[in-house]
Amino acid sequence: MAEKLTDRTELDPLLKAGWALVDGRDAIAKEFVFANFIDAFGWMSRVALVAEKMGHHPEWFNVYKTVKVTLSTHDLGGLSDLDIRLAQRMDALAG
Repeated sequence: MAEKLTDRTELDPLLKAGWALVDGRDAIAKEFVFANFIDAFGWMSRVALVAEKMGHHPEWFNVYKTVKVTLSTHDLGGLSDLDIRLAQRMDALAG
């Protein structure tokens, strides 16, 4: 079971990697830009497999080669270790 994030220093590496805190809610967001739609959709497919295994799903919005992602653990009303782990995997899969 996920627990709400209490050690906010865990966010520091993600913030340095382009993630940002979302105004008005306990969430992080990042915009990923790929070479084209196929690359963006392929990345989303790979992330979807990871997210499904984790039982933790992102909010995301895709237009052409851009994917905007917001992460928060809705069951807990804010950020959790699941968000940290999923953000790290998203960054790794984006290369």
